[in-house]
Amino acid sequence: MHPIISDQKTDLLRDFTVTRRSILYGCVASGIIAVPLPSVLAQTPQDSATGAAEITVDRARNEPIPIVIPDFGADTGVVLTQVLTNDLNNTGLFRVISSTSPTSTPDFASYKAMGARAIVTGSVAGGRVEFRLWNALTGQQIQGTAYSMSNSGAINQDVRRVAHMIGDVIYERMLGEKGYFNTRIAYVSQTGRRSNPTKRLAIMDYDGANNRFLTDGKWLVLTPRFSPVSNQIAFMSYVNNRPRVYLFDLQSGRQQILGDFNGISFAPRFSPDGSKVVMSVTRGAGSDIFVVDLGSGSKRQLTSSGAIDTSPCYSPDGSQIVFSSDRGGRQQLYIMSAAGGDAHRISYGNGSYANPVWSPRGDVIAFVRIGSGGFSLGVMAPDGTGERILTQGFTVESPSFCSNGRVMVFCNQSAAGVGGSGFSSSIHSIDVTGCNERSIPTSTFASGPSWSPSNT
Repeated sequence: MHPIISDQKTDLLRDFTVTRRSILYGCVASGIIAVPLPSVLAQTPQDSATGAAEITVDRARNEPIPIVIPDFGADTGVVLTQVLTNDLNNTGLFRVISSTSPTSTPDFASYKAMGARAIVTGSVAGGRVEFRLWNALTGQQIQGTAYSMSNSGAINQDVRRVAHMIGDVIYERMLGEKGYFNTRIAYVSQTGRRSNPTKRLAIMDYDGANNRFLTDGKWLVLTPRFSPVSNQIAFMSYVNNRPRVYLFDLQSGRQQILGDFNGISFAPRFSPDGSKVVMSVTRGAGSDIFVVDLGSGSKRQLTSSGAIDTSPCYSPDGSQIVFSSDRGGRQQLYIMSAAGGDAHRISYGNGSYANPVWSPRGDVIAFVRIGSGGFSLGVMAPDGTGERILTQGFTVESPSFCSNGRVMVFCNQSAAGVGGSGFSSSIHSIDVTGCNERSIPTSTFASGPSWSPSNT
């Protein structure tokens, strides 16, 4: 194994502090299972009122929006009701009021007396779901949509996806921003002994449902990264004891090496248009940043500092790259042009910085900081101002934004005692304000989350 490859906590600490010998890498598995999500066959808008019911996100944080969600009925209706209720409640921006509201026009006076601001009505019949969103104060219909689902034997999965789609519509119509419920999370599943774990690439719905293992655990995995425009994941693999970045397609199962460098390649990240992958490649005792064009396969070197340059991430417009480097003695955050060249430092707080991720909104960069107080997850403006710590822990790492930039997922790990006792590794979500931290359920230990774009 290359001397700087390790996923042990002690090596991670060295990466963030003193030496140049330890970069947090990973190892990836062989064996791929393509798991396309069930498709919705039709989505037909019925009508939409011109009167919007938009409430700002900031206001909703202080005053969650009371919204009536009906009992959609038995069987698949139960699934739809539960999923939609959980989607809205878990944001911290809505307060769901359960009701047996009718499938036609609701009793607005009664619901206004309950404090409701919005009302949902609807029905499930066979493979068809209908829903309407109403402004409880004006009695206007805000949205009306019918969804037709396949009867392929996976009807509950279809209903779950439709529920997420309805939740996204409600989120956008009420808050003025795109929802993120109809998304997935790729992550690393860990089982077995901590000293010799089995790590598999896995994928699940954003709420932990419909989990699938994509690799068989023969090789370790780390750093899965979703393409922003296609059903592809870039990841680092230790196949045949040669660590390199790979790309595979979730639908076809095709897997291919990206770049095939002489050194070790790691820490991949797609460009915003999905046409390129930027990554780090070892060179001697350090590492440089390279970009690989997915169409032509051409490679181009972007840094040559002689330091450990790693964890590159594009700005949303693709014009800049943020990365971490110890070129100044300690791991800090730098920004350079996407074409390479001079880089300027943006992190100046106490401690060392790593795992930078640019928000899809472009307004902040998330990072992991380690200092005397341990690990912290925070955000700062692209010019380095306004640094805020969102959460802290024994180990918090691998932040990834949802598609609207309002929420992040990250890995939260606890300390291990003798023989690994007490250790846990799970995926959490948190609002960019630092509010509403939640754990996302997984059947195994989990790390390295990557949030997909919407509608994948």
